[in-house]
Amino acid sequence: MSVVIHPTAIVETGAELDEDVRVGAFAYIGSKAQIGARTVIHHHASIELTTIIGQDCEVFPYALIGGLSQDLKYKGEDSGVKIGDRTVLREFTTIHIATGEGKFTTLGNDNFILAYSHIAHDCSVGNHLIMSSHAALAGHVQIGDHVNIGWSTGIHQFCKVGSYAMLGGVTKLVQDVPPYMLADGNPATVKTINKVGLQRAGFSKEELLNARKAYKYLYREGLLRKDAIAKMKAEEYKDSKIMQAVIDFLQQSKRGLA
Repeated sequence: MSVVIHPTAIVETGAELDEDVRVGAFAYIGSKAQIGARTVIHHHASIELTTIIGQDCEVFPYALIGGLSQDLKYKGEDSGVKIGDRTVLREFTTIHIATGEGKFTTLGNDNFILAYSHIAHDCSVGNHLIMSSHAALAGHVQIGDHVNIGWSTGIHQFCKVGSYAMLGGVTKLVQDVPPYMLADGNPATVKTINKVGLQRAGFSKEELLNARKAYKYLYREGLLRKDAIAKMKAEEYKDSKIMQAVIDFLQQSKRGLA
């Protein structure tokens, strides 16, 4: 197949569309956009400014990808959005360009962003995110791999969410959530480990036990963060990828823990 563009769509001169891209009725693709092979841009979707979309993605009607940053510091500099392969952006999703010359709001591969969700300027999203409808990431939020964000959840700017974490629906997150944890509430608190998510991802019983121990040290023993880290560094955990991932996250966290 070759590129298929509906006659009512607008594709500005300079846009780069790879093989087998399909563009639906009344869609708009700006002059700086780059669309990877076999990606589908449905009717009435808009791809603006410097937006780079990978292969085998799907952008549903009325989504706005590459919209202007809502950051008051944005002064018209050349920045953009980068999206990996096999990512689905459902209806009315909005993803905004970064603030700062040459910077990008980024999403990795295999992400599934549901309707009416918003990803703000300078966010960094990993792979395999499932983001439920009406959820929103404020500016500079960092999301790890295999994260699940519930319906209508809001995440404060500069927060970090570790890999394999889950946030419940209608959650207000104002601090960081370590890997493997499940947080819920307004404001969010960490309730336990993301057991079901870890099981579905193929983690062993031993790995689940280590995740539970990390949770216990952080949230059940009343320890300072440095003392919890010291326990996770015990000889018995020297080969535990779970413990090392949690330690690395804690050492980089700046907003404090939910």
